[in-house]
Order: sequence, then structure tokens, then C-alpha cells
Amino acid sequence: MTVTTIPTGPTGLGTSSIRPRSASGTTSTGAASTGNQEQPVRPIPSLYHHPVPEPEPALVAEVDRRTKEWAVHEVDLYPPEWEDDFEAFGTGRSVCLAYPEAGGLDHLEAAAKLLVAENAVDDCYCEDHGGSPHGLGSRLLMAHSALERPYAVVPYEQQWQDQLQSEPPCRAYQSAMQAFDALTADQIRNREIHDLARLHLGYLAEAAWSIDEVVPTVPEYLMTRQYNSFRPCLTIVDAIGGYVLPADLHDHPKMQQVFALAALASTLVNDIYSYTKELRTPRPHVNLPTVLRHHEGLSEEAAYFKAIEIHNDVMHRFESESASCAAELPNPLTVRFLRDVAAWVDGNHWWHATNTRRYTLPGFVPAE
Repeated sequence: MTVTTIPTGPTGLGTSSIRPRSASGTTSTGAASTGNQEQPVRPIPSLYHHPVPEPEPALVAEVDRRTKEWAVHEVDLYPPEWEDDFEAFGTGRSVCLAYPEAGGLDHLEAAAKLLVAENAVDDCYCEDHGGSPHGLGSRLLMAHSALERPYAVVPYEQQWQDQLQSEPPCRAYQSAMQAFDALTADQIRNREIHDLARLHLGYLAEAAWSIDEVVPTVPEYLMTRQYNSFRPCLTIVDAIGGYVLPADLHDHPKMQQVFALAALASTLVNDIYSYTKELRTPRPHVNLPTVLRHHEGLSEEAAYFKAIEIHNDVMHRFESESASCAAELPNPLTVRFLRDVAAWVDGNHWWHATNTRRYTLPGFVPAE
């Protein structure tokens, strides 16, 4: 792996790309900061996307009600002081936008529980609700064991179970996967566990960058964003839709290419819309604009808009490869699945672009 060492400064996940600010409001690399110049979030005019209709408010409200009941009363996931963050996320609207052809309310609830559990692992083990790059491997190993239980001699299995139950994110992972299991086939559960392992691998790569105080190269960052991505949400579109994509179609290289491109495109959307939010966190994140600033010497504004161009290129390739995949694998389930993946990508963008409680845009984004 190619690394670039940068001066010692703030520590913690993602801080390798952010240097202390000078009195003039610039970073030590010379790139200007957005500071307080932010504007309300909305669809970014130059960002390639497809608008989607709003889901039924009553459906969103019921998914939110069920999910909160589960998080608070069944798995005791978060303390009362985190409730505002939980509400601001908009879990019900997120899954209703992303899975418009869901098989029913129970399917949307299962997707919501998995999403909340994944976010809890990220927030509590990696991010600003107690996370750290140090010791992350052991925490993620325990979390993953909640999805794919280990087997040992009985006394040690009980010790594992006791430790797992003492960790709220692990309880949430285990409970969410049990709810998902009840609705789908074993092969889809195994796919989801595999993609969650990919997600954990991406978390560990980012932790290593932070500990080593390096900024990944642009190719390294884009590679990692295919692992630390929304892929676990994408891989279950058939299960949430109430059907199963057969293994010969799911595992085909063309389909896997579509998956990788969809995961990357949708995750770069997060980089772009969460940019100002991440700059405000105690431990700012490595994201595509900051990597471009560091390695290509761009201004903050130029790096941001180059990140948009890269996203757009990935989106166009995703759509082209989806069409190619449908032609090479002629099957009604192929078409249905690819359509559901595209709907997830579109719904994910719309959730980011309209979540006014969570995101803002930098001041240099032009008005529509």
C-alpha cells in the first residue's frame, strides 16, 4: 500500500486528512475551509441523480414507531441523550425510499433494524459515540460474532454470550439478523453476513490510516469505499422485496460488477452530502474531497466538485453495466433485481439530498 506521511496532529479516525486551522481560516495545506458558510441541504444541481416520489407518510411513521420500540425496549440500544440523533436520521423514510417495492411492512421493519444496527456498530465502535481506531479489530470481531456465532466448548460459549449481551451494538446486530432470518432464505442471510464482513474490513482500513497518520491515495480510497459502503443494504433488495435472486445470477461476475459500482456510487453520495457535517465532528473524516485536496493539491471547492464528477462517472458506468448485465443474463429476476438495486441507489440519494435535520451543503454550491 502506498502511504503519504503527514505531520503529527489530532488523532482519531479520519483526522489524518485535517490539519489544525490557522487564524486566517485555512488549513496548513492551504485549502480554504467552509467555516460557517453553509446552506440548507437540497439536491445538488451538478450531481447526477434521478428524483423519486416521497413514500406514504403513514408507512414511514409506522416503520419509525416499530424500529424505535425495538431499539429502546428490546435491545436497549442507546441512552436518552442520543434520541435526537436517532430521530434526525429518519430511518423509516430512509428504508421506504430505498425499498419502494418492499414485500410488506415486516420486510421494511427488518431492513430498518439492520440499518440501525449497522449504524450503531459504526457510531459506537468507529465514530464519535465512543469509537476509536485503537482496539477496533477486537470490537468488530465481537460484533461480527453476533451475526455468525462461534462454536466452542460450553463454558467458553457462555462467556462469549455474556460479553456479547453486554454490548448494545452487538445485541442490536444479533436481534436484527434474527428478524431478517425470519423473512428470507439461508443463502441471502449468508450473502448479507459476507457483505457485512466487507464493511468491517473497510472500517479497519480507515482505522489503520488514522493510526498510521496517512492519507490514502485516491485509488486506495475508492477501493476501500467499495467495502466500507452501503453494499449490505443493496445485497438484500431481493429479500426485502419478498423474493430470492438465485445464486447463479447473484454470483455472476457481471452482477458482482454492478454491485460494486452501485455500492461505490451510493457511498460517494454520502461523502458529498455529509461533507460539511463531517468537518464539524471532533474527529473529521477522510472522504473523497479531502483525499483529492491532499493528493492533487486542489482547493476545497475544486476538490468537492471533482468528487461530484467522479461520482457521476461511476453512476454512468453503473447504469451502463446494469444494462449489459440484463442483456447477458436474460431472466425476469435479473431485470427485477437490477431495477430494485437502481431504486435503492436513487432512494439513497434522495434521502441524503432532503434530510434537512442531518445535512447541509457548503456555501460554494451554486443555487439551482
